[in-house]
Amino acid sequence: MSRKQTGRAVQHLCDTVERISAGAEASSARDARIVRTDHALQQALLALLERKPLDQITIREIAAEAGVHYATFFRHHPTREALLDRVAADQIGRLVALALPVQDSVDIESAFVELFAYVSRHRRLWTTLLTGGAAGAMRAELLRVARELAADRAPKDSLLPVELATTCTVSVIVETIAWWLRQSPQAYSFKRAARILHRLLDSSMLELGV
Repeated sequence: MSRKQTGRAVQHLCDTVERISAGAEASSARDARIVRTDHALQQALLALLERKPLDQITIREIAAEAGVHYATFFRHHPTREALLDRVAADQIGRLVALALPVQDSVDIESAFVELFAYVSRHRRLWTTLLTGGAAGAMRAELLRVARELAADRAPKDSLLPVELATTCTVSVIVETIAWWLRQSPQAYSFKRAARILHRLLDSSMLELGV
C-alpha cells in the first residue's frame, strides 16, 4: 500500500471513529434528556396531586406543570394512569424502604413517626394509591417488593418464616396507613397514627426469629 493509500485509510478510520463518537454522545444526550423529561412529568403529577384528585387532572395540565409540550407526554406515557403507575412504583420502593428498617429499630415508635411523616407529606398521592380503584393491586405490589427486600435482610437463624413475618408486618402497616388516609386530616395527626400502629404491632412481631 502506498503512502497515499495509507493516509487515506487512516483518515477514513479517523472519520469513522469521530462519527461513532459523535453518535454515542448524541445518544447519551438524548437518553439524559429523556430521563430529565420523565422525571419532570413525575414531579408534575406529584405536585398536581397535592392540589386536587387524579380524576380532575388533565394531561395538558401535567405537561404544562412539567414545562413540556403536550405531545411530549405521549412519547413517555400512553395515558395519565400509566404515569401514575410509574410514580407509584417509585413511591412503593420508598415506602417499603421506610417500613422494613422498623424490624431493626430499637425505637420503633420513632420509626413509625418517620414513616407516617413521609406519607403525610404526600397524602393526596397515597390516598389515591391506597384507597382508590387500584388499591388491591397496590397492596399486592407492596408485598411483592417487601418480600424481595426482606429475603436479603433476614437473619440466618430466623425461626419465623421470612415471608410470613414480612406479610404480617407490611399488611398491618399498609392497612393502618390506608385507614388513616380515609379519616379527616384533622382527626389524627401523623404522630398519633404512628402511636396507634405501634400498639397494633407488638414489638415481638417485628423481630424475625421470635
